[in-house]
Amino acid sequence: QVQLVESGGGLVQAGGSLRLSCAASGSIFSINAMGWYRQAPGKQRELVATITSSGSTNYADSVKGRFTISRDNSKNTVYLQMNSLKPEDTAVYYCNADVTRWSNSRYNYWGQGTQVTVSS
Repeated sequence: QVQLVESGGGLVQAGGSLRLSCAASGSIFSINAMGWYRQAPGKQRELVATITSSGSTNYADSVKGRFTISRDNSKNTVYLQMNSLKPEDTAVYYCNADVTRWSNSRYNYWGQGTQVTVSS
């Protein structure tokens, strides 16, 4: 099995910053793409940012220039640095990982989510 554990959410004022972390553990041979998604109340889950194993990144237009995704492959961890936060960034943020397990099977995993609340 594989577990993704997120941390770093919380309450922050508009214009502030937060850093999310997501550590993967378990039966992992390699991790391909990792990413962050978010879901606001009453809305569908949406992509925030993704990063490949080689470091190529992709961002939603709404967060470009404010958020930065990075990863530490030695720790199987992905980060999301969020700056200049806006009230509309308020959501539950989910970590996602595309994992190849030691069995050579490939699965997609989700974390449990961490709440980010930005007050105006």
